[in-house]
Amino acid sequence: MVRARDAWPGRWRYAGALAHRRLRFRASRLPAVWRGMLWVALSGVVFSLLNTILRSIALSLDPFQTLFVRYLLGTVVMLPLLWRYGWRTYMPRNPRGQLWRGVVHTAALMLWFTALPHITLADTTAIGFTGPIFIMLGAAWFLGEKMQWDRWVAALIGFSGVLVVVLPQIDGQGGWYTLVMLAAAPVFAASYLLSKSLSRVDSPGVLVFWQSIWVTVLGIPLGLFYWTAPTPLQWLGFLAAGLLGSLSHYCLMRSFRAADISSTQSLRFLDLIWSSIMGWLAFSDVPSRYTYMGALVIVLSTVWIAQREHRLARLTTPA
Repeated sequence: MVRARDAWPGRWRYAGALAHRRLRFRASRLPAVWRGMLWVALSGVVFSLLNTILRSIALSLDPFQTLFVRYLLGTVVMLPLLWRYGWRTYMPRNPRGQLWRGVVHTAALMLWFTALPHITLADTTAIGFTGPIFIMLGAAWFLGEKMQWDRWVAALIGFSGVLVVVLPQIDGQGGWYTLVMLAAAPVFAASYLLSKSLSRVDSPGVLVFWQSIWVTVLGIPLGLFYWTAPTPLQWLGFLAAGLLGSLSHYCLMRSFRAADISSTQSLRFLDLIWSSIMGWLAFSDVPSRYTYMGALVIVLSTVWIAQREHRLARLTTPA
């Protein structure tokens, strides 16, 4: 006879599995554009938490060492998946494309980590919002995605909000590092476009795994040259960053597979909200009035394009 207390773990597992199946079923009924937007929104929350941890570490360690160790542990935390599903599952179908993507992404990260300790999280995120403009241009020119007028309008309105945030920082505390962060945006855009192209033949798990491998390999020279022994707390932060980094990139790769990349980029503007909150909690960063003004413009553009995409999806989805 099974004791009642022994039956509870099985009941909880069954209830959890049932809830997971129901959630997946409901999510599968959403239009592809909405699924892509949800994945982008989730990735933004995780990215903001990740950036908070990395900025706290980069304030005391060399940025290039921070880059190297973050992706090293990002690779390590994925090894259990490799052990469980086998190395064949994670073999890419386009190894050369994965290499080029790793080179481009490493170049963008070197610029980004150089500027990270000198700029607030809110301003870092706002400057990164120039990326969707480059992504939309590249998606239309190189991937052949249809660029609708409302997506252009949403992107330009959102970009105007970014300018409200960024322009006062050029002569402020960010200075030269603001321009370095701005230079990283088109390089990140090129990396994301390569990711979108590779997502047609490789799974999100493969993309995340090989990005971690190539950034780790390419970051070894500078990471070891500037090496300083991290503290136990910093090692714990790196481990958390590895987990969050893999999760955030996985969410982003899922969004690339769910919908056109240009249809989901406006949701990235919500990242400014998350980064402002986390910057205030972790570093006592108080966003300026320009940040709030720009955030209002950004949110309005995001809500508008989300409603437009929903109506378009309802019109194009068969009954």
